[in-house]
Amino acid sequence: MNAKDLTLSLSALVAQKVPTFLWGAPGIGKSSIVKQIAKATNREFIDLRLALMDPTDLKGIPFYDKESHTALWAPPAFLPKSGEGILFLDELNSAAPSVQSSAYQLILDRKVGEYELPDGWAIVAAGNREGDRGVTYRMPAPLANRFVHFELEVSVDEWRDWAYKSSINESIIAYIAYKNEHLFTFDAKSNLKSFATPRSWEYVNSVLKAELGAEFLLETLSGTVGKDVAVSFLSFLKVSSRLPNISEILLGESKESSDEIDVLYALSAGLVSHYLRAPTEKSLENIISYTLGMKSEFSVMVIQDLQRSGVDMAFSPVFKIWVKKFAYLLA
Repeated sequence: MNAKDLTLSLSALVAQKVPTFLWGAPGIGKSSIVKQIAKATNREFIDLRLALMDPTDLKGIPFYDKESHTALWAPPAFLPKSGEGILFLDELNSAAPSVQSSAYQLILDRKVGEYELPDGWAIVAAGNREGDRGVTYRMPAPLANRFVHFELEVSVDEWRDWAYKSSINESIIAYIAYKNEHLFTFDAKSNLKSFATPRSWEYVNSVLKAELGAEFLLETLSGTVGKDVAVSFLSFLKVSSRLPNISEILLGESKESSDEIDVLYALSAGLVSHYLRAPTEKSLENIISYTLGMKSEFSVMVIQDLQRSGVDMAFSPVFKIWVKKFAYLLA
């Protein structure tokens, strides 16, 4: 299931307090989706990494009660006491079986030891698939049967929409549009430590912000997304020297373009990124007008990226001209 559909389905199940489990390869944004749902619905969010826990971390520590002459369990302070939220049990199937047993009681009965989960809290769990080279334990059938299961897929279009909204470097967005297959290069059969994922491209964005010297950039990016992808990306970065002046295009002062495919990918992402950083009605008109002279597939890419980012252009007379010219591609 793609991220958009998963978000809609998961939001509905969280509202009904139905336990859900997200499966997927490492680094594709499972925890980010759950965190975004919590933020969008004004819920608290607690992220528990079960692979790092012992059974007593969930169940608590026993102590002797002098009045009742019994042993009671002191619940951990990190579990919620009130309010509404999402308790996210990450890496559940990477946790030791004894920890999974404690989690099973929490999921099944909404309580463990002396602790009871407040009514306003939903449980969402996540983990890597058994073939993903991670440390995993086969989930017991009774525990698995307590969840609604989803498998998250990687979508280039959805990632690009997110990247624009998150102010990811436009060169990265352009490169992924140019090389779709390099968004996610994880291979469970490979022993390489570094590979490209949506998460590692976020790290690339941070590396570029750090402005490392050229002599360190290749090794650093190789340690982030793998050497082959890093070499290809750095080669793509050299395209920027051949780009038309995007600021002049937004001001309506330039119609300069290019016939080079890699340049057009970079230019398309640059136009969208520049507009979203400082949107004005005039610059939007100038972009739409400029795209009338671009290769059709890149013209459509720019307009669709803007629309998916929430830009309304129905009012624009230039957009009406654009629709007439490219209507056959939109059918």
